[in-house]
Amino acid sequence: ELSQITVEVNNIEEVDETAQIIETLLKKYHAKEDYAVVVPRELLRQAERTRTMFNVLLVVIAGISLLVGGIGIMNIMLATVTERTREIGVRRALGATRSDIIGQFLIETVVLTAGGGLTGVLFGLAVGPIFRFLKKVITIVSPDALPPIVHTLEPRIALWSVLLSLGISLGVGIVFGVYPARKAAYLDPIEALRHE
Repeated sequence: ELSQITVEVNNIEEVDETAQIIETLLKKYHAKEDYAVVVPRELLRQAERTRTMFNVLLVVIAGISLLVGGIGIMNIMLATVTERTREIGVRRALGATRSDIIGQFLIETVVLTAGGGLTGVLFGLAVGPIFRFLKKVITIVSPDALPPIVHTLEPRIALWSVLLSLGISLGVGIVFGVYPARKAAYLDPIEALRHE
């Protein structure tokens, strides 16, 4: 005799429909109602809430990281402006407009952040081969060390995630590079030339 049957569905939206089908079949083949169909809806809702909270937490952590990184970029560019005050004065005295100075410093900021973004993307692309190599080595050294589910895991990289990460790094560079670029462009050329 069976005391319990556990049914698993592929999609959470199919749970209620599957439960109704099972209940209909049980009624058809059981004259006496000696069964109960239990759907753990509260567990499903809890799992959904946990997943949502985890996603929100990841977004908050990523936002804080981007803010800290952006402030670091802004500080680097402000230090660059201070170090190159005389150069800015010479360029302004030779006819460079404020938009030329802004463009110069924004390009430098974008190059800096694009380099960081590309480094991050290259590191992310390297994680897959590193994971496969470590999995292979551990399996050779100790075949039972890894749980069976680890052998089925395969890292995948979506093109949209690579493009999005590069876009975000460039966006952070532009947003946090505007203030130092404007500060450089609005320096008084005469004061800048006197700067030592």
